[in-house]
This record gives sequence, structure tokens and C-alpha cells, in this order.
Amino acid sequence: MQPADKPVPCPDCDTPELGRRDFFRTLGAVAVAGAIPAAETFSPLAKARAARAQQQATSEAMIRELFATLTPEQKAKVVKPWDFGPKGGAPARLATHNAPPNADVRIGAAYTRTQIEQLDRIFKSLANGNEGYRLLSRNGRFDNSGDFESIGALFYGEAASERPFSLMFAGHHLTIRCDGNSEQGAAFGGPLYYGHSPSGYATNNVFYHQTRSLMDLFASLSDEQKPQAVKPGTWRDGVASVQLPRADYKAPGVAFTALTRDQKGLVERVMRELVSPYRRADGDEVMEIVRANGGMDRLAFAFYTEGERTAREPWSFWRLEGPGFVWSFRALPHIHTFVNVSSRLA
Repeated sequence: MQPADKPVPCPDCDTPELGRRDFFRTLGAVAVAGAIPAAETFSPLAKARAARAQQQATSEAMIRELFATLTPEQKAKVVKPWDFGPKGGAPARLATHNAPPNADVRIGAAYTRTQIEQLDRIFKSLANGNEGYRLLSRNGRFDNSGDFESIGALFYGEAASERPFSLMFAGHHLTIRCDGNSEQGAAFGGPLYYGHSPSGYATNNVFYHQTRSLMDLFASLSDEQKPQAVKPGTWRDGVASVQLPRADYKAPGVAFTALTRDQKGLVERVMRELVSPYRRADGDEVMEIVRANGGMDRLAFAFYTEGERTAREPWSFWRLEGPGFVWSFRALPHIHTFVNVSSRLA
């Protein structure tokens, strides 16, 4: 099991315009469009929360149904206690992985055909429609994993009654969870990881649209902003690279408050692109946490260079940070992204 405070190895990777108020309101409302009758008098925030609860309940119900079919022999392999992990260290349920945590939890080996079909439906329920599934599955190949059955599915806790639980999917360039809000205050149920093997500047990378939106933001920087925004840096994989900043943390780089109106719109577009693969309920939750932690005005970003850069590939990785928020996106040599968003501030 890869401990949460160690870098995540990548053995396969070495081979050949809205205003801010409208932005938050739209992200909240889009999740519930068509889901709640127009006659309802709920606020947009209440509607978003109701839609999220409904969507989460659907996934949670499927997980509980699946958990009930596990045999004692299966549970011995694919179920760990909620607090499983090194003594005094971070719980294993909050680790990120670049492959199944162990061979016993590979979906094709650990689960029956009916259970595999259930897991497939659960995974798809975590994506934002067909396009979200295409992105998270990397065109259905799950990157170097090759297929869905080659990634892992591991339970933490008992997905029964009112007990806390987390179902983690882990494969090449992938860690994603569904936990029924068991992890209090944490978006996505804890730190997540996504990536794709082609260069982040290559159009055949499924997340190229995220690089492109970041390039538009980079191109908007003025000569005065660039010295603040562009910094030397060394990329680090793993959750250690996205430890949650404290409530009084002042992020390096360019503060959101120092941007022009057009630049703020570009940052907001980046945010939409970043959350777009995941179910809309999760995107809404991210934005609610950002607001609870002080809003976009508490965030700042920087582009980091690592080695020699070119005009076409001017930066290696980018970080958007603030209290309880880190989105760390590497474009070179290919996309690795680690995310940690929580309302539980130190």
C-alpha cells in the first residue's frame, strides 16, 4: 500500500465570460437544471445542495447494494477498516495511487461479472455524463491500465447502515472516490489524482483543453505580472505536494484580487475546465468550499518552470492555491494532477 506521505511512483510513465457572482451562481444552478421543478422556491444554493444530495444518494445506494453481495473471502481482500493505515500517519483511505494498491483488488480478478457491471455503473455515476467518463477513462483505455477491469476497487469502512465508508478506484494516473460524504468537509471524498501519458501540450492528451485554458491565462499576464507569476520549481508527485494550506496561508504568485476583470474571467474558465470531468454535484461542492474558505479572493496562482522552456511550452506545472485548496497541474513531460479541497482548516 502506498502511504499517503510518500511520492507516487509512475513506472509506466517512463516508456516510449461570467462575473464572479454569476460564475458561482451558474455552477450551482447548472447541476439542478431540469432536476427541480421551476415552482420550487429554494435558493440557487439550496437547489444545488438538493441536486447533489440526490446524485450522491444514487451512487451511495449502488455502493451499498454492491457491498451487500461481497463474500467473506472477497471482503478479506477488498475491504479495509476505515482507519486503516500506518500508526500516527495519514489514513490509507486518503492516499493517492498510480496503480491498484495491490493485485488482490484488481476489478477483473476480485469481483464477479455482475459486480464488475455494478462497479462500472458506479464509476460512470462519478463522471459528468459521457464526456466526463471519456476524460476520466482516458478514451476508455484507463491510460496504461488498458481497461476498466485492470484498475482496482477498494473499500474502506463498511458500506452499510450509517457507518462511514469510501470506495476508491485506483489505476494508472487515476485515484477517484465515492464516500457518501463520510469524509467531512472534503471535496471528492479526499485528495484525487488524474493524468494522461501524452504531453500536456499535445492535442491527443484528453486533458489538453485544461492546458489550453491555462495557456490563455498565461498569455494574458502583463510584463509587470510575469515576474510574480512565473517561478522556478521542482515538481513533486503525491499527496505530500498538496498538503492543505492553513487558514492564514498566503499563496505565492499572483493573487486573484490583483487581476483585471478579463483575467479573473480566465481564471474562472480554468476552474470550470478543471471540475468539468466530475459529476456536477462534486463541482458544486468544490465551489461551495471555496466560498466557505473566503472565496476566490483568497486564491493565488503561479506557473513553474522546470528546466529549459520554449515559447510553445513555456511552463512545466501550475498551482492554484489558497486556504483549504490546492490544484496542482503538471503539463510536462505529461499530465499529472493532484487535488485537495477541504473546508476543514488548521
